[in-house]
Amino acid sequence: MSQPVLHIVGAAVGEGASDGGCKWGSNALKEHGLQRALAATGRTVTWGETVSAQPMLASSRLGAIEGFSEHLAQTVAQVLHHRQQPLVVGGDHSCAVGTWSAVAEHLRPQGRVGLVWIDAHLDAHTPDTSDTQAPHGMPLAALLGHGSVGMTDLFGWRGKLLPSQVAIIGARSYEPALLNQLGVRVMYMPEVLERGFAACFAEARAIASTGTAGWGISFDLDGLDPRDAPGTGTPVEQGIRLADALQALDGCSHDPQFVAMELTEYNPLRDFGGQTARAATALLCTVLAPSAATLELAA
Repeated sequence: MSQPVLHIVGAAVGEGASDGGCKWGSNALKEHGLQRALAATGRTVTWGETVSAQPMLASSRLGAIEGFSEHLAQTVAQVLHHRQQPLVVGGDHSCAVGTWSAVAEHLRPQGRVGLVWIDAHLDAHTPDTSDTQAPHGMPLAALLGHGSVGMTDLFGWRGKLLPSQVAIIGARSYEPALLNQLGVRVMYMPEVLERGFAACFAEARAIASTGTAGWGISFDLDGLDPRDAPGTGTPVEQGIRLADALQALDGCSHDPQFVAMELTEYNPLRDFGGQTARAATALLCTVLAPSAATLELAA
């Protein structure tokens, strides 16, 4: 069975982050040749609309993200409506609200969406618990139904993700108690180092794909070790090594239940020499169009 057209949606948003440079991440990866690299592995790839946050039209930072989330969700919904596979390229991680709200709405007649969340941070704050009030620290909470109505209630309903169908890998921050209360499986970095990323990802994939109508991956580049991907706004030491991630993620999109991919927090203003752009390209090629040749992109 042939794979669907891979449709890239740029998410030009940095307003949710403390360092807004990731707003230019999707455009930088486009100029780096991401579409060409994906097409070279055999996929039919189109690059569609870039959705941009419009802070001047909003009364607050959170309001800008709420408006952006709605626009991104509608864009991703159209991609799915046309039976294409969305790849959302950010942009700060607040874009996850729009991406996965759309996927959840699309799959709703058949069931739920499961999600593997790879990140150095838990992103499960709400406006009531966040010291920084940075919306990129709130998307997972919102998708689980907690936070501002403009983020939780896209398409008129909340709880896009069920806690039992979400798994987080690579966290090095120990933020709010919400995920513990909900029972979300969190594999902190010490566990990843002990068990290996491959074993942790296999468990996370099983959590996200069991009892769901489809599953996907939201990959924050700060989940990687800064030695491999320094070009993010919030790098955290001792992360997942790129080579380990490439080996474990190879072939995900050949699973018929795999519905979407999201890559976030690429900050080209911090990516001197393009090392992180190469890492991001290798990751996406490995997940979405597996080929032994893609491993060379990480060299």
